[in-house]
Amino acid sequence: MATRLPPPGPLPAGQHPGCDTSGMLLVHRIFRWLYRELPVLVRDVAPGDTARAAVVGRYAHLDVFALHLHHETEDLTLWDRLVARDPACALHVGRMRAQHAEVARHLDRVEPQIDPWVTTADPALRDALATDVERVRDALAGHLREEEDDVLPVAGALLSQEEWDWMERHTRAELQSHRKELGKDLLALQLGLLLASVPADEREEWFRTNVPAPVRVLYLLLMKRRYDHAMRELYPGRPVPAMA
Repeated sequence: MATRLPPPGPLPAGQHPGCDTSGMLLVHRIFRWLYRELPVLVRDVAPGDTARAAVVGRYAHLDVFALHLHHETEDLTLWDRLVARDPACALHVGRMRAQHAEVARHLDRVEPQIDPWVTTADPALRDALATDVERVRDALAGHLREEEDDVLPVAGALLSQEEWDWMERHTRAELQSHRKELGKDLLALQLGLLLASVPADEREEWFRTNVPAPVRVLYLLLMKRRYDHAMRELYPGRPVPAMA
């Protein structure tokens, strides 16, 4: 598990302000893509096709889990620290908290609809689910844009690299602890989506720079096959849509 964070307030001894927040832009690109694609995948399932609904439903559960985890990690890490170190951040932080709550309300409507639709592939349930996923998509679009414009620059100036890196460690630890129920390909999906979020001409360098050598080897030998299988499962017989 990730190391427990100290209480919000001054920087811990030995740490210095300033961190690289650019990785968050990649994460946001993934969430934009996931919630753009999910309602389309749901609506494409034919009435009564429970096999296809089961495939799409599994990834719908993963999308909901991932977004909840992402926002819970930010709630745990960012908001109190930003306000403690710069009270002028309070207005933006208040908006972030309110937007997280709005997205959570939409997610709480989506999640209980997935299994009943998967079981029946009923078109009315399908369309209701897709509509509520679109509400998540729309709420998320404005939130991510504001976070990138108003929060990430401040976080980059006020937080230490150690504090920022804790979020990634926490996310990995939480994903690892839920692998049994979410699937053995979960970490392959995480890394594969991160790679897909990097512009193609930068991908090889990003992979070398940001992924430790043992994980690179594991990805190339095993995890990439799992990721490619997942994408073929989601998009059988057609190209995977690119991340914008």
